This record gives sequence, structure tokens and C-alpha cells, in this order.
Amino acid sequence: MDGVLYDSMKYHTLAWQRMMSERGVECDRDEFYLYEGMTGAATINLLFRRAFGRDCDPEEARRLYERKSELFREIGKRVPMPGCAELLRQLKEAAVRCVLVTGSGQGSLLDAINEDYPGVFDPADRVTARDVKHGKPDPEPYLKGLEIAGVEPHEAIVIENAPLGVRAGKAAGLYTVAITTGPIPREEFIKERADVIFPSMPAAAERIGEIMKSLPQPRLS
Repeated sequence: MDGVLYDSMKYHTLAWQRMMSERGVECDRDEFYLYEGMTGAATINLLFRRAFGRDCDPEEARRLYERKSELFREIGKRVPMPGCAELLRQLKEAAVRCVLVTGSGQGSLLDAINEDYPGVFDPADRVTARDVKHGKPDPEPYLKGLEIAGVEPHEAIVIENAPLGVRAGKAAGLYTVAITTGPIPREEFIKERADVIFPSMPAAAERIGEIMKSLPQPRLS
């Protein structure tokens, strides 16, 4: 969702930095691009282990994530990712079933998807942070996406903008398309073995039909 459907990561990273700084954790705003795809609790625990040598208490983690969500609502803007509507249009015209697989639980964006991308994602065709025990880079989110769609890994493709998401897709056995919609360098996606890497969403939209034709019965997970 963030960084693929919406140009929202710049607001998420600022909200994360502000929240963690309030808690006394030193962090760099850009580092949160590398954690994208993880659940909120997993991100908080990662930073707590670094700063305090321990995991965060679950109740405190819940409160901290609520604070981060509050900050995001204050500073964030709902900006659909340029080029994404065209990519999704091509998929829908080809009768591809689209399943949203996101590490986010940000209700302000989840609730807006039907308005911004009408008819693309059925409400039941979504896997969010609320639906998994282990977020990305664990393959569980994408395995759940496959289960929802009722397809095997070789029948699906993943579209990702985060290295940890690419890792999750590859661990689930999926053909994984990486799109560098943020500041993460191309080399990070190469390390995670992305099958193809595009410099932008419009560039991916230009070639998505070609990719689909090259795969056996491809669908989007």
C-alpha cells in the first residue's frame, strides 16, 4: 500500500522519527524506508533492542503505534502514487485478481482505497498487519495472499517497493517486481534477488503486460 498505491512513505518516516524521538530513541528518518513492510510492533522492537537492549512491552508498543498513527494523520497527505492507476487498470482489464498485502494497519489509508482505486481490491482481498503474526520479511503475509486468491506461487506476481517486501515475496516462492518509488538504491533490491526492478511506477506500468505474458497464468498477489 504505502509506496505502491500511495506516495505516503515520506510522511510515515517522519511520523516514525518524531514518535521514537519523543520516546527517547535516536533514529534517522531515512532508516525507516528500510523497515517498510514490517509490522508496527516489529519496527518498535527493532529500535528498542538497539536503544535499550530489550523488546518493548506489548501494551506500550500499542500506545506508541497509536501515537505514530496520530502523527501520520496530522502530517500525512493522501496522494495516490503516479502511474499506479494505469498499472492497476491494465491488470483489471486482463482479469487479474488483485490482492493487497501490506504491513500497515493505517486505517486512514486502508479506508480510502475503494475511493481512490474503485473496483480493484475487494474488501476480502486484503492482508494487513492485523491479519498476520509475522510481518514482512517473513513470507506469511504473501502466503496468506496466495491462500485468499486460491493460487499457487508460480501463478502469482508481487509488486513491491521495499527490500523487506521483496525478501518476503521471494521466500514465498513468488515472481517479485521491485519498483524504486523512494530513496532506497537499486542495489538493495538486487541483494534481495528481485526478478525485475523498475525506476518508477510509470515505467512498471509500461511493461506490466509484457511481464504477465512471460509467466504461466500470472495473477497479482
